[in-house]
Amino acid sequence: MSNTFTAEQHGLVAHSHGAPIQTRSERLRSSQLADFPEISAREEQWKYLRAEQLNGLDQADIAEFMGDLAVKAPKSVLTEWVGADHSKFGAAGLPEDRVSAAAWQAAEKAYLVTIPKNAELESEVQISLAGDEQTSALHLIIDAQPFSKAVVVLDHKGKANLGENLEIIVADEADLTLISIQDWDDSAVHASAQIAKLGRNSRLKHLVVTLGGKTVRVASSTEFTGPGAEVEMLGLYFADSGQHLEHRLYVDHAVPNCKSRVTYKGALQGDTAHTVWVGDVLIRAAAEGTDTYELNRNLLLTDGARADSVPNLEIETGKIEGAGHASASGRFDDEQLFYLQARGIPELEARRLVVRGFLNEIIQQVGVAEIEERLTDSIEVELARSGS
Repeated sequence: MSNTFTAEQHGLVAHSHGAPIQTRSERLRSSQLADFPEISAREEQWKYLRAEQLNGLDQADIAEFMGDLAVKAPKSVLTEWVGADHSKFGAAGLPEDRVSAAAWQAAEKAYLVTIPKNAELESEVQISLAGDEQTSALHLIIDAQPFSKAVVVLDHKGKANLGENLEIIVADEADLTLISIQDWDDSAVHASAQIAKLGRNSRLKHLVVTLGGKTVRVASSTEFTGPGAEVEMLGLYFADSGQHLEHRLYVDHAVPNCKSRVTYKGALQGDTAHTVWVGDVLIRAAAEGTDTYELNRNLLLTDGARADSVPNLEIETGKIEGAGHASASGRFDDEQLFYLQARGIPELEARRLVVRGFLNEIIQQVGVAEIEERLTDSIEVELARSGS
């Protein structure tokens, strides 16, 4: 898979609103590691993360994933390992950064999950990954065929030093919910590129939950290839001292009359807790009738925690329904705390109620009761740990 694409080949003209000098539309796309320079803070995509934090995931000497991969799926779902010459390998897109390219190049096969045409699954497809400490690469492909409807849960646990590429193909009229949970052990390092391509009148609900791991970077991208499609990108993260949790999103409105909504919320506690959220939206000249909005909010529970939040828009046509973004990071709302305490709720419990309410907006949209309960319990553990 040696194809390389650049912005010039796509005919893009960068027009940004608050975007860095190197906009998303200008970035190289390639499956070849040699096409990408070494990681440097001079590049916007590596501004907040040092190369040494990646434990070698940006280098060529990566082994294929040898941890445990378990799948539970309805009988109609086809699951198989396929070679890099398979037609679905690379069908959603190609890497946009060095770490993704390193993992892509190292993976000689991919695990392909196919949701058959017209199938409406009554239960979730559950993919459970238990990593190990070996520096490794994994390639996954979710193929939701036309008129299908499914929920896929990708659950990461254990130790890891993992570079991962996840391709998400949502065909015409398909409806897919993809939930990616990063619940690693404290020492884990994980870099995941989650690349989605949406067909005509399709719908993708993409939910990313990051709780565990020392360094976790999830780069999610969505490309519209047919009109009438919709994507909802949701995220929840909770960072403790010593954790670096980074989420980067890209929505490429390339065709008319598509809709995107992005909502990410995070909480941070501890002197060295650090989160990064970067949300890029490109509305191309042909994408008339686009409706897009992105939101990121961060709640800082202690002094010393740092949340970087950067929304960007590139707009090449004025013939749109709407485009906007909002971003905010701050401490507890004193008025809200006062309101609760005035009604007899002790300060500690009042603080916990605020955090629960803040994150529950995301949890209640999961749509899988078992996972909603698990996330609620995880938040309680985090709050108990800090005494918030």
